[in-house]
Amino acid sequence: MSSQPRLAARLAQIQPFHVMEVLAKAREMERAGRSVIHLEVGEPDFPTPAPIVARAEQALRAGLTRYTPAEGLPELRAAIADHYPAAIRPSPERIALVPGSSAALLVAFALLLDPGDEVLLADPGYPCNANFIHLLGGVPKRLSCGPEVNYQLRPEAIRAHWSERTRAVLVGSPANPTGSLVTAAEMTAVADQVRTLGGTLVVDELYHGLVYEGDVRTALHDGDDIFVVNGFSKYHGMTGWRLGWLVAPAGYRRAVARLCQNLFISAPTISQQAALAAFAPEVSAELVRRREAFRARRDLLVPALRQLGFKVPLLPAGAFYVYADVSDLTDDSAAFAARILEQTGVAITPGRDFGVYRQAEHLRFSYAAPLEQLEEAVRRLSA
Repeated sequence: MSSQPRLAARLAQIQPFHVMEVLAKAREMERAGRSVIHLEVGEPDFPTPAPIVARAEQALRAGLTRYTPAEGLPELRAAIADHYPAAIRPSPERIALVPGSSAALLVAFALLLDPGDEVLLADPGYPCNANFIHLLGGVPKRLSCGPEVNYQLRPEAIRAHWSERTRAVLVGSPANPTGSLVTAAEMTAVADQVRTLGGTLVVDELYHGLVYEGDVRTALHDGDDIFVVNGFSKYHGMTGWRLGWLVAPAGYRRAVARLCQNLFISAPTISQQAALAAFAPEVSAELVRRREAFRARRDLLVPALRQLGFKVPLLPAGAFYVYADVSDLTDDSAAFAARILEQTGVAITPGRDFGVYRQAEHLRFSYAAPLEQLEEAVRRLSA
């Protein structure tokens, strides 16, 4: 009898998240008494704002722990709709609450893809996106995007790589791992191009609250036929609460509900109750202060890395990542990251997690760590 489990063929396409190996090694070093600075994981160091936690505690005491409607609490869907500009505000019925923005992307692709259908996406990019597409039998078609195009898809690239099997285009703005932003004019051009080619545009706006440079606006300005993904994890500091949302075109409403019913039953009730406080004025003011703290961290880290010999061709406009070109320092960024961790105790993510494009020549630094830790990391790297 074989000791090897039988796995579905699709699992061969699902790549591991290599940063977890870095994290495991870093934790092992910490258990051995070493000091480690974590610049590898994309998780805000700030706690969930107190009013959100208080709302959750209130809901628990009130016994509000049963399932919600599959698409989420009506009052929270209305609050999310109200946070969009009035001119393009979606109806709450177009919004579905799901267990994190990853689940929102999974729902969108489940709605759009048949086996063999292609999705165009930028490379480098967040690795799980391609894995979602593989899971549904689709084909992620990665298009190399360097700093000359701000690490983002352009209409001409979409047009050049479109095929009869292309069904959708995925854009992340701000993007992980580069922090790059699609401007309003560029998003309009991308949306027009995808529409002309007969496809569907999906836009991941998870880091929209964390924008420091450029003119950011939601892709909902560019048409009501666009899928928009967002969530409470990054800007609101609710990573472990697992709550995101999908704004879908009106015609997909029943299909979205059907998928949510079957995949999740509903998003976590306590998380939804807690998120009712996420748009309160005192929370909004606190989140703006945190955004300015992230900006200060970016403005410390980027010049310091450049001075040390890391090439950062573009100042990250959003999120909390720096995607650094290390081609002058190494031709194997994974081995380089491992050596940095062992010698300095600074944990960084190698480029192989984010696609194929020059992955051996890049590292991702997360500045979701306190300013004093970033300063210490720079001192260690300097030494």
